Amino acid sequence: MPVAPPFPRLPSLNALRAFEAAARLGGFAQAAEELQVSPGAVAAQIKALEQDLGAPLFDRHARGVRLTPLGQRALPEFVAAFDGLAAAMRGLRHDAAPARVHVAALPALAQLWLGPRLPALRARLPGVDVSVTALEQPPNLKRVPFDLCLFYTRELPPGAVDLGADQILPVCTPDLARRLSTPADLRHAVCLTDATWSEDWAHWAAIAAPGLDLSPRGPVFSLYALALQEALQGAGVLMAHGALVAQHLASGALVAPFAARVTLPRHLALWSLPEARRNPRMAQVMAALKHLA
Repeated sequence: MPVAPPFPRLPSLNALRAFEAAARLGGFAQAAEELQVSPGAVAAQIKALEQDLGAPLFDRHARGVRLTPLGQRALPEFVAAFDGLAAAMRGLRHDAAPARVHVAALPALAQLWLGPRLPALRARLPGVDVSVTALEQPPNLKRVPFDLCLFYTRELPPGAVDLGADQILPVCTPDLARRLSTPADLRHAVCLTDATWSEDWAHWAAIAAPGLDLSPRGPVFSLYALALQEALQGAGVLMAHGALVAQHLASGALVAPFAARVTLPRHLALWSLPEARRNPRMAQVMAALKHLA
């Protein structure tokens, strides 16, 4: 009688993704961050894959992990395979919803730069469905379901739209500004600080007021939008990023008590993958946001 041998079982796709991410990024913690799981889950998936193969893919040591020769040989093909899978999924998603554009943006930029421009963007491009997700770091567009990135960056990615240099300057309400004659007066003022950009005060003082011993005193916020709201309510002087307070300066709700603006070595940039830019809707959104900058 015929015998049907058991069909060879393929490894778990999650285990293969965990291996590829950890090998490409150089560690389990980095892979966990990209895959939005715990490092322990990545380690367990890779351990199961190694048991299935009967050979180690990583050497574990006190300072982290290192690919074995077997893992090194396998990595390029797995990177190409997952890049191809992600590209196929992007094409499928675009074909299924060609008018949908998903933007990943720094939280402050999502709230204070992109948000106020969405009504004008919808008016210019009726029918386009723009979704926004706030992230602290730019995602790897090859591996995540985002179409565009909006972040401050030191180096412009290929094909990026440069929306301007990042400039910082102190801002406050007109009433508070009347009490500030020179930058030295900041030593006695309440200074509002964003935790992510806590060095901005020192950067500005070093250029705008060299020799000034400025140790800003005042509350620190983990949300830039909250620090800005406090500045609008007259709670103190905010070290602001020009792109994020432009509308409040234009309206007069905030003023710059000193003329000096300091340009940081980074730019506000909008970018996507080359294949995404060939999508007419994507190109239209990028052009419209450049026009609205």
